[in-house]
Amino acid sequence: MQPRNMSMSGVVDLAAVKAAGEAKQKAEQARAEAARQGGTPPVGASGLVFDVDEAGFELEVLQRSAEVPVVIDFWAEWCEPCKQLGPLLERLAAEYVGRFVLAKVDVEANQMLFQQFGVQSIPAVFAVVAGQALPLFQGAAPEGQIRQVLDQLIQVSEQRFGIVGAPVQPGAADESAPAAAPQPPAGPHDSALALAHEALDAGDLGGALQAYKNVLSDDPGNLEAKLGLSQAELLQRVQDLDPQKVRRDAAERPTDVQAQLAAADLDLVGGHVEDAFGRLIDAVKRTAGEDRNAARVRLLELFEVIGPDDPRVTAARTALSRALF
Repeated sequence: MQPRNMSMSGVVDLAAVKAAGEAKQKAEQARAEAARQGGTPPVGASGLVFDVDEAGFELEVLQRSAEVPVVIDFWAEWCEPCKQLGPLLERLAAEYVGRFVLAKVDVEANQMLFQQFGVQSIPAVFAVVAGQALPLFQGAAPEGQIRQVLDQLIQVSEQRFGIVGAPVQPGAADESAPAAAPQPPAGPHDSALALAHEALDAGDLGGALQAYKNVLSDDPGNLEAKLGLSQAELLQRVQDLDPQKVRRDAAERPTDVQAQLAAADLDLVGGHVEDAFGRLIDAVKRTAGEDRNAARVRLLELFEVIGPDDPRVTAARTALSRALF
């Protein structure tokens, strides 16, 4: 999972940008209501990991996600990798002592949830923050990678939604679990990045672009700022497009590079990552000169939006190399 895109999928959704601000407002309202009612009670160790079904999902996951990131483990009794991943996630939930909670969903007994989240295979791990569903990873990932995903989930929950996790009753956490690693000190650009993220979430693309550029002018290698800038530039490119016209033009003029560039942007914004990459690779194959270079450069820009470690980026880089050489 790359910083801020929250998922190893790297999907950027225009609706999600608007929804993020709305979700943050709803989370703040929920916390205010909880405070009026005496505050959210501390979470005991048994509350860090729990089973959830379709009937209890609204209360136990969606409402709870206004106070603490909820990680969802989709599993089944017959799934051997699930038997490896499940205990690891439970141990990490205890170790992180309330910075996230773990909801376990038996897919055999909860087919509707399985379908609503679009789970393709198990184990699959998602998160819900302020009512927003975020895909994290599929399969039994290594512990180090899972820790990175969880750390970034917690960071984004704090920065974008002001959600810092639920308190844990003193002594409730498993004393046998190792203490959570100390957090690194705030970086020199953390406040500037937070302002840039807030501008992006609020739909202020001009402000977000300038804020990310300011960070990069001082720190050209800042990966989070690079990713944020790429996302803001993508959203700015598509904000005034007519999706129907763009897709009609792309279908009618397959050799028109500008039409393919616009359609690829819309593909990515809509979550169709492989389609966006494939469209531009095809454009590279069909064109030459400046048109070919324009398709190649746009593809590299979309790689930046998704992040270099995403397997779809790796596969598309290989395909691009074959198309070029």
